[in-house]
Amino acid sequence: MRHLAVAAREGAGVEESAHTHSPAGRADPSGWELWRLPARAVALVLLVEAGGVASVVSHLTTSDRAAFTGEVLALAAFLTLLSVVHTELATGIERIRRRAAETSYFDLSSVWTFAAALLLPPALAAAVIAAVYLHLWHRVWRPAKVPLHRHVYTTATVVLAAGAAHAAVEEAGGLPGTPDDVAGVAGIAVAVLLYVVVNTVLVAGVIALTSEWPGLRALVGRLDDNALEVATLCMGGLAAVAIGSTPWLVALVLPPILVLHRAVLVRHLEEVASTDPKTGLLNSAAWQAEAARAVRRAQRGHGAAAVLILDLDHFKLVNDAHGHLAGDDVLAAVAAELRAGVRDGDLVGRFGGEEFVVLLADLPSGALGRAEVSSVAERLRRLVAELDVPVCTPDGNLTITGLSVSVGGASVPTDGATLDHVLKVADANLYAAKRGGRNLVRIAGPVQIPAPRTQSA
Repeated sequence: MRHLAVAAREGAGVEESAHTHSPAGRADPSGWELWRLPARAVALVLLVEAGGVASVVSHLTTSDRAAFTGEVLALAAFLTLLSVVHTELATGIERIRRRAAETSYFDLSSVWTFAAALLLPPALAAAVIAAVYLHLWHRVWRPAKVPLHRHVYTTATVVLAAGAAHAAVEEAGGLPGTPDDVAGVAGIAVAVLLYVVVNTVLVAGVIALTSEWPGLRALVGRLDDNALEVATLCMGGLAAVAIGSTPWLVALVLPPILVLHRAVLVRHLEEVASTDPKTGLLNSAAWQAEAARAVRRAQRGHGAAAVLILDLDHFKLVNDAHGHLAGDDVLAAVAAELRAGVRDGDLVGRFGGEEFVVLLADLPSGALGRAEVSSVAERLRRLVAELDVPVCTPDGNLTITGLSVSVGGASVPTDGATLDHVLKVADANLYAAKRGGRNLVRIAGPVQIPAPRTQSA
């Protein structure tokens, strides 16, 4: 299930503790981080949480008390126990995954909450979800100092998603009971879809209301993360069917889900290894590997690509005047501007020190592509020149202004057939910009081939 605790980390813009305390040492609700969010985000959070509570109350008042048999209550306890065992076995892996995550985090507890949604009355399923997420809070999220309101909001989205999934299965006539029960299988498929959509929309909604447009990936998560969530829900559906026939078979879900944890962890660690920790951009090695693939694609498709190398002018003066931590803040701010100033498919990396590199992919060939390269380079130069970076220094808070970059660029295949060749040309143009006075753009021009001499009579 997608968790707001990480998904909203950047959007919230607040890193303090979830509560402030009164002199008496008691939590002061007026100081909760929730109230620091924009009013529209607070309204959505409270509305969704109220909707979750209202849904449970509604089902409690309309449900037949006879449905809460000892067998059903035992099943609810069994699912809760399986979730607790799962969490305890995977706690170490999940803490590493959480640290490696960017702006969204998909936990795998939905295998049990989805099974509860399919097997139990909605009110009892909500109780299982509350118990599962209470345990997750105690073992995973509270040690990470995640604000409580984010975890409560996530729990509310799961309760609402589970209610939608249960309604879909009920509409289909319940879980499949025979091999030819196509309606039951279709009901589970629709339940998976509704579960994902409800959770994703509610989490994306609060992220969108918390900050300026954060990008589609920050709102809905990456494709492979969503595929992981769907796979986990499918395992939850299989667990529900297994419990319906032979309950002890559900224990066989634990080994594959733990293996899945480790497989996802490997991917997260690979991402961390390819990311520059100060800027969040690709590091030099990862950028060169990705850029080389992009150049080969351009060559195979007879298209064009370009490389820009950007160097912060007089960056040493920033470090000398304000300290290296302020310099790190400047690097991060410049990186964010560069990332925002290009397309999603372009590659931005930190080349080392105060140097950045950009690969512009899928460019038109000829003069039109060269004009686009010059336009992008000028836009990036202007974005950095207009940048104001608030920093905390030993002398107090201040804003660093007057930044500039020199930019050199070159294109494939006009200026070289390989990435290494194009990088050398772009680097030469960068130093031409430096020699020309800095805060300039220099793009390699078309090669002039001299005409052959003619013999004079």
